[in-house]
Amino acid sequence: MRLLVVEDDPDLNRQLVTALTEAGYAVDTAFDGEEGHFLGDTEPYDAVILDLGLPQMDGISVLEKWRRDERNMPVLILTARDRWSDKVAGMDAGADDYVAKPFHMEEILARVRALLRRSAGHAKNEIEVGSLRLDTRTSRVTVDGTPIKLTSHEYRLLSYLMHHQGRVVSRTELVEHLYDQDFDRDSNTIEVFVGRLRKKLPSELIETVRGLGYCLGSASDET
Repeated sequence: MRLLVVEDDPDLNRQLVTALTEAGYAVDTAFDGEEGHFLGDTEPYDAVILDLGLPQMDGISVLEKWRRDERNMPVLILTARDRWSDKVAGMDAGADDYVAKPFHMEEILARVRALLRRSAGHAKNEIEVGSLRLDTRTSRVTVDGTPIKLTSHEYRLLSYLMHHQGRVVSRTELVEHLYDQDFDRDSNTIEVFVGRLRKKLPSELIETVRGLGYCLGSASDET
């Protein structure tokens, strides 16, 4: 999953990026509203953490422009403002959730997990496909109850496929959602990670749909 953090405070920005990266996400970052708007308008993020009090362009304006341009990724707004009207304005502008500063990082992580689950149509923290289970709270992957050890890139790939189970996901989409902006992207590496996952999981779980991409679970409705 690929996230965007738009926060002008350097220390808080760094803390958010560190926590989210350690939680298994690919993270891009921006320090003002104009840069944040540009990235959100041109890159395919799974969710955005957006501060309201930004230089160059405030968070409400950024969010309103995204929504007018039909950029529909989930957005969690951060605000240091206590007035309920500011929170209402953020939600009415198109935010999906908000957190008031100061906050505990665990709350941010929990709210991001919830946004990603809901946007993919999952209600529970645990996502299951056959004998395969992913606990999004702990990043724990098991097969028939047995823990499976994955690298960070293997986990990102599997998590994305499980969040979008039953749908064919192209290599291009995987590259766009698994790596941050600065990563040297190569779609051929996706095949390598899929091969590694098949050695650690029941091989039939990840289906190759020729000419289209990969699917975890049944792709019969699409092929």
